[in-house]
Amino acid sequence: MKVMLRRGSGDQLIVYVAKKDLEEEVVSETELNGNTILTLTNGWKLEISDLIAPLKLPKTVEAKRLA
Repeated sequence: MKVMLRRGSGDQLIVYVAKKDLEEEVVSETELNGNTILTLTNGWKLEISDLIAPLKLPKTVEAKRLA
């Protein structure tokens, strides 16, 4: 699914999923096998490959929902 990453107030990373009309803050960010796993405030875990730091935001990326 396509998601948009942006910075909110207070420099918090925000994920927006247009198809679900969902906007959530990222509570944790981990690396696994070269992919970035973002955990959202609603409990979703999104896997994003090829996410290069530092991020130039806003950015639309392809993500896979893990949980």
